[in-house]
Amino acid sequence: MTRPLFLALMTAAALMSAGCSRIKASQGYLIDETLFTSILPGVDNRESVSRTLGRPTFAGQFQAGSWYYVSRLTGQYAFVAPKTLQQQILIVSFDDAGNVSKVERRGMEKIADINPVGDKTPTLGREEGFFADLFGNIGAVGAAGGPLGGVPTGRDGPR
Repeated sequence: MTRPLFLALMTAAALMSAGCSRIKASQGYLIDETLFTSILPGVDNRESVSRTLGRPTFAGQFQAGSWYYVSRLTGQYAFVAPKTLQQQILIVSFDDAGNVSKVERRGMEKIADINPVGDKTPTLGREEGFFADLFGNIGAVGAAGGPLGGVPTGRDGPR
């Protein structure tokens, strides 16, 4: 094998393998350990937490007294769905007066793997195709016995 051909093949192999490298992306809140550890239960309140950590990723919907700061690192190969490599959730809970009652950290144990089964939701009743849905009402108007769909007009029924 000649040297130029060998160099061309090695260059082509290097370029093709570059497409197989993992792409990493950070999503959500960027955690600063110093700021997070400075939040103390019984000392801080909503306003001081907001000034120190900023707005939360989301606030609790069922317990209005919790703020969640979510940080996630994902990795993805070309044309493959991203996979979570690291995750941290910082939870700041407040009491009724708005003071910090608890500060906690959670990680990868809170990731749920949900795999829906099938792509069709079963329903009760008839299953009709596209054309039956599209043309199904043709001839249905007035078909129940009278010119207006079975509504008595006074001349063809009792008064």
